[in-house]
Amino acid sequence: MDPAFSWSRRGLLLAAGAAGASGLVGCGRKKDEPAAKAEAPKPAAAAKGGASTLAGAAAGDWRTSADKARDAWRHPVQSLEFWEIRPGQTVVEFWPGAGWYTDILAPFLASTGGKLYEAVLEADPADPAAAEIVAAFRRKLEAKPKIYGKVDITTFGRGSGPVAPAASADRVLFLRNLHNWMAGGIAEKAFKDALAALKPGGILGVEEHRGEPGRVQDVLAADGYVQQAYVEQLAKEAGFVLAGSSEINANPKDTKDHPFGVWTLPPTRLSAPRGDPAEPDFDHAKYDAIGESDRMTLKFVKPK
Repeated sequence: MDPAFSWSRRGLLLAAGAAGASGLVGCGRKKDEPAAKAEAPKPAAAAKGGASTLAGAAAGDWRTSADKARDAWRHPVQSLEFWEIRPGQTVVEFWPGAGWYTDILAPFLASTGGKLYEAVLEADPADPAAAEIVAAFRRKLEAKPKIYGKVDITTFGRGSGPVAPAASADRVLFLRNLHNWMAGGIAEKAFKDALAALKPGGILGVEEHRGEPGRVQDVLAADGYVQQAYVEQLAKEAGFVLAGSSEINANPKDTKDHPFGVWTLPPTRLSAPRGDPAEPDFDHAKYDAIGESDRMTLKFVKPK
């Protein structure tokens, strides 16, 4: 990890990478672009009902082919169903990056009378690159109002206020960002802010790179991996109750001991420490064969 990176910039860039923003975070890294995976299953065909169903939203032609290719690893429809996303709900997504999941959530909720809050990275005047990613995300939503509907933009960061009105949300989602918040010292705040936004009985869904059980957890998650027990403890301390876990996004091939952390794997495919020039002779074959990271998929409930 490049120590010169500020946590806020690194956090947003990693979040954007996790959300499918390869065009934004991969500038100048043509040699590190993911190779096609012949063995990966093809994305599902469009379901009847269009954006009024999760499957229909996932198959929408507004999603890029690169984002759809990652469905084989991220299983968005199955994950959203596990978190009990339903028509007409109010949902809060923390740190959407470039909007990988937003491209499914926003059309679905807009078509079914729901509401979406996007809690983007809190502005940092000293970090224009991060600010541009947020600005690009806003432009994306504003360019296609008929598809995305009216999305409310809030913020999440060290000094941010509520991500949504108190007790207004049916669901809150943490999608591969917890390691960034640990690096920034705001992981506990994320859980507290989520609890405040949720209605009693509301669900917090978490997807995160899963660390090796039994290892000492690095509180800064420098390699991008977080132990499931650590996540469960953070949620419990905030007031949540664990309601379920799923192996939807598991990958038993992931050895979790890569030279540049989880970002050695697709889709980021680092070949040098973050911030350094790509290493042209780096052999990606071993890591491409693993595929994307092993991930926990958890469901927590705010007690009634």
